[in-house]
Amino acid sequence: MENAAPAIATPSLPKKPSPSFRLRNGSLNALRLRRVFDLFDRNGDGEITLDEMASALDALGLGADRSGLEAAVGGYIPAGAAGLRFEDFESLHRALGDALFGPIAEEVPEEDDEEGDMKEAFRVFDEDGDGFISAAELQAVLKKLGLPEARSLASVQEMICNVDRNCDGRVDFGEFKNMMQGITVWGA
Repeated sequence: MENAAPAIATPSLPKKPSPSFRLRNGSLNALRLRRVFDLFDRNGDGEITLDEMASALDALGLGADRSGLEAAVGGYIPAGAAGLRFEDFESLHRALGDALFGPIAEEVPEEDDEEGDMKEAFRVFDEDGDGFISAAELQAVLKKLGLPEARSLASVQEMICNVDRNCDGRVDFGEFKNMMQGITVWGA
């Protein structure tokens, strides 16, 4: 069985995994996963080495054990490759999602409309699921992405103020949607 995916042990997590780990919308999940891959691929060579992955996990405060990481990820690195290519990274992500949440049911229809995509994107930022994006939630996501704006809570609060039309100090879905519709995606 050369094409069989390596077995993944079910991770033991100190808290419940974020619902944004695996989005129902496949295209949005692939976009987000690509961004994560690009952040981990520090030298931009199209592969994430074990050193790059360990470094990224350490930066996220997850303290990567090199031997444990090699045991968990090594089976996804193709023979002769220095690290995970994007396709390998996707396979690893899918296997982890299956181990944490169970396999995705094939009959679940994907939301194809723009509104569904917006709701999925909003859920990535709304980590506690209360229907609002607070400055703390936005800062946490920006930190995970390694963006310098996350260093200052005042900068994050200013970002919130720029889209917070009802001045309640947080972003609701309507405000998020208005902001997203005002963004032009270059190169798309």
